[in-house]
Amino acid sequence: MSASNGQERHYKTIIIGSGPAGYTAAIYAARAEMKPLVIAGPEPGGQLMITTDVENYPGYPKAVTGPQMMEDFRLQAERFGTEIKYDTVTKVDLEAQPKRLWLEDETEYTADTVIISTGASAKWLGLPSEKEFQYRGVSACAVCDGYFFKEKPVAVVGAGDTAAEEALYLAKLCPVVHLIVRRDEMRASKIMQKRVLNNPHIQVHWNTETEEILGGEDGNVGAVRVVNNQTGEKQEFPVKGFFVAIGHKPNTDIFKGQLDMDATGYLITQPDSTRTRIEGVFASGDAQDHVYRQAVTAAGTGCMAALDAERWLAAREDEEAEVAAG
Repeated sequence: MSASNGQERHYKTIIIGSGPAGYTAAIYAARAEMKPLVIAGPEPGGQLMITTDVENYPGYPKAVTGPQMMEDFRLQAERFGTEIKYDTVTKVDLEAQPKRLWLEDETEYTADTVIISTGASAKWLGLPSEKEFQYRGVSACAVCDGYFFKEKPVAVVGAGDTAAEEALYLAKLCPVVHLIVRRDEMRASKIMQKRVLNNPHIQVHWNTETEEILGGEDGNVGAVRVVNNQTGEKQEFPVKGFFVAIGHKPNTDIFKGQLDMDATGYLITQPDSTRTRIEGVFASGDAQDHVYRQAVTAAGTGCMAALDAERWLAAREDEEAEVAAG
């Protein structure tokens, strides 16, 4: 039974999260007459809300801002009857049947199925200038934003495989990529380190930390000031893009102890499926994808989760009908 008034809080499916995965799941679930509830979470729209122009999502030939794209997703989900609640899930009991979820004000909701689309959050350095220049040259995704800095100098911060991948991707577009590494070695795999060190467009700065991101005359990122943490020497590099690649943290803490996850917190799903280890619970988007982390792949897994949930519900209803028929 789906919620029909302010007193009824049971749904066939509740979707936690409102990024591309969550809204796509909602579109499919709503069209399947599942009357879903989307609980938008602390950052409605997800990471795209801090993205300027999106040029690599099919269907937007003239590009679209991240916030506008998520507004389009929301309107499409609502068109088919999705209910959206702007609140945050703080506690869950997924083993229960129906599943139980509590919001910040301790209001309890129940659902036959739950689709988790809570996403992941980029880790930042914590500099005030990072926030100041978001939308204006600071990014956490080279694949998403690198093209805007074609033929311009950029900087990447990080030492793992993600940073190496970002630097190598940008090196195809930019004349110089300053890779800022805090220690005297990288954590990236040996093969990735070799590729970075052999690339003529990448300049690695060892034992170096970012002190400040500096603005240019146009009000966007214009340079970065770094300091050598061994000698104290400071330098400034002219750059137009500043990419933070120190990792992402999946927003999955409330599911610890209930769902299987890897060492960094990404939810583990069954092969070729969005099913988790708990029947009726499905995971999609960046909460379970540590490889691609793109809007289009998140949307794809949101579609998969809704289809998996619909089929799971149908199978359960068939079983109940057989039992009732004797």
